[in-house]
Amino acid sequence: MLLRFSWTEAAGVRGFGELEQAITDVVRATGESVAVRQELEQTNGERPQPLVDNTGHTVTEVPHRKGRLTRAKDGRAFRHEATRSREEYAASLIDQVWARGTDRTATLVKLFDAMGNVAELRAALAVRAEGGRA
Repeated sequence: MLLRFSWTEAAGVRGFGELEQAITDVVRATGESVAVRQELEQTNGERPQPLVDNTGHTVTEVPHRKGRLTRAKDGRAFRHEATRSREEYAASLIDQVWARGTDRTATLVKLFDAMGNVAELRAALAVRAEGGRA
């Protein structure tokens, strides 16, 4: 039996809902401003039950209200742009988890033990220490 553990949920940090995540991923993937209709078309391509326009507009309102997407009026519709990359967002979740814990080092060690990427972390830190971007 495979258990899916979400350390953000366990720490009381709320991330994206399924639709929020799908739409935000579409916006992030373009790297530029995206029309709501385009967001829906791309999101619906991966869904068994397509979203209707009203649902799409409602779902895009949530990440906008949370500051994850900016929006600008484009005629009668809106265009969205991501405020942060996926990596920046993930880092902010880790910061929220750390703020709720008492031992940041122990939390970090457990996180990387669970991921099994200690060697990858060491390599990234070595590149970073040399002045590069990991």
